[in-house]
Amino acid sequence: MRVPPTLLYNGVMNEWATVSSVDQLESLYGQPGEASTVKVASRLTGHYRALIAASPFAVLATCGPEGLDCSPRGDSPGFVRVADDSTLLLPDRRGNNRIDSLRNIVRGPRVALLFLIPGAGTTLRVNGRARVTIDPGLLESFAVEGKAPRSVVVISVDEVYFQCARAIMRGDLWNPARHVDAKRLPTPGDILAGMSGARVGGEAYDREWPERARKSMW
Repeated sequence: MRVPPTLLYNGVMNEWATVSSVDQLESLYGQPGEASTVKVASRLTGHYRALIAASPFAVLATCGPEGLDCSPRGDSPGFVRVADDSTLLLPDRRGNNRIDSLRNIVRGPRVALLFLIPGAGTTLRVNGRARVTIDPGLLESFAVEGKAPRSVVVISVDEVYFQCARAIMRGDLWNPARHVDAKRLPTPGDILAGMSGARVGGEAYDREWPERARKSMW
């Protein structure tokens, strides 16, 4: 049986029933339990500090006039430094120089962080406002192998809370038996060659990447 059109979006008929109000959402899902709300804090508690100190990986979300950006960030556990109960410091390590996240922060301070900890189901979410600093002393304090980051993102925490483990459990994320064989996936060289008409990328890119990454890690 054909489902009748239910929504006209940008002049195109969409046949999927669409939730269009918060009232609809709340009637569909109900209200969150106390455990989902009491965990929210406006400061970095001792427990939340411990999770941040154990995390070697986080995803940084920002927003700007062009839209949203979500950027992976990783380093040794505790690479995001707790400055005080309401401030986090995130060094901006070497990357591709697109500076999408930093560009967004300079124009609009709202950010979010999602911390992951290998082997643990619990993740940590932080929402706040950020600015980019190039204070020489602060940059030097984050130096690794004599190389300082070019900037540090200073995040003022608005709210912080842990996320339950269901998503990690459903994805079986830390199970080595579920790891994907990288040889089955397109390589960065393959993708670049396909996107550029073979102007860049290809086998040479993949072959040279490990050494290039080693030399430019910091």
